[in-house]
Amino acid sequence: MLRFALLRTGHAALVLAGVTVVVFALVHLVPGDPVRVALGTQYTKESYDTLRAASGLDRPLIGQYLHYVGSAATGDLGVSFRTGEPVTLVLLERLPATLSLALAAMVIAVLIAFPLGIYAATHQGKVSDTIVRIVSQLGVSVPDFWLGILFILLFSSTLGWLPPSGYVPLTEDPVGWLSRAAMPATAVGLTSGAIITRFVRSAVLESLGSDHARTARAKGLRHRLVMSRHVVRNAMVPVITVIGVQTAILLGGVIVVEVVFAWPGLGRLTFDAVAARDYPVVQGAVLLVAALFLVVSLIVDLLYGRIDPRISLR
Repeated sequence: MLRFALLRTGHAALVLAGVTVVVFALVHLVPGDPVRVALGTQYTKESYDTLRAASGLDRPLIGQYLHYVGSAATGDLGVSFRTGEPVTLVLLERLPATLSLALAAMVIAVLIAFPLGIYAATHQGKVSDTIVRIVSQLGVSVPDFWLGILFILLFSSTLGWLPPSGYVPLTEDPVGWLSRAAMPATAVGLTSGAIITRFVRSAVLESLGSDHARTARAKGLRHRLVMSRHVVRNAMVPVITVIGVQTAILLGGVIVVEVVFAWPGLGRLTFDAVAARDYPVVQGAVLLVAALFLVVSLIVDLLYGRIDPRISLR
């Protein structure tokens, strides 16, 4: 397993190198002058030239890229054009908000997906199965930000139960965090839960029809024992893959939801940085999201061997 982890880490480093090339090229293709946008009404020729030189934008593109990669390798992602703060510090300040929202949404998604998916699979063709499939399809089709707007109208504007937006760190005020995270986490969790539900149902159905499940039932084992030991466990590999992908997407920041709820996470940070042509923040945010995606992917691959002993990690 150690050899596998080291090999995957090497592959991840190559992927991140490729991400830096793509992001650097795309960011510089965006029309507009980031230095001019950053200065705004304080623009003068002298300040423009000074900021452009300080940010390294007066160098050739290849020189800018090599400097960026060399600095990023040491953890220096540059300085924000808008605030003048180190990008690494800005990202670390926003990361806890995204982590807490993503984990809360994934807990909601899993609590929804597994009971509904397993129930639908064990009642295939019945009315309850049809209802679960219709509801999950609606959940996949409805945008999470639209659900968020409906939640604000209902629970904030009409009932007054929850604050419409804002953020309080979980470590400082758990109750305040929960009251503000409830609506965005539920909106995102319902959408992810609908996606996972469909995969749980399909995987459990396939496992129910397998030889080992039929053999276990023929031996007279109880239904609950057959489901827990022989069906659900063998159905977990594809489901874990989907959960990993959904978790990585949430860790990247649910941009529109974070904007709707004024949630200060990576998604909103990236949105604001793109609008302001803040190249260093955009590049740093995308690089961090790619790294998080690769970490989640590695964890999922390592879980395969734990869930299914037939899978060898070498």
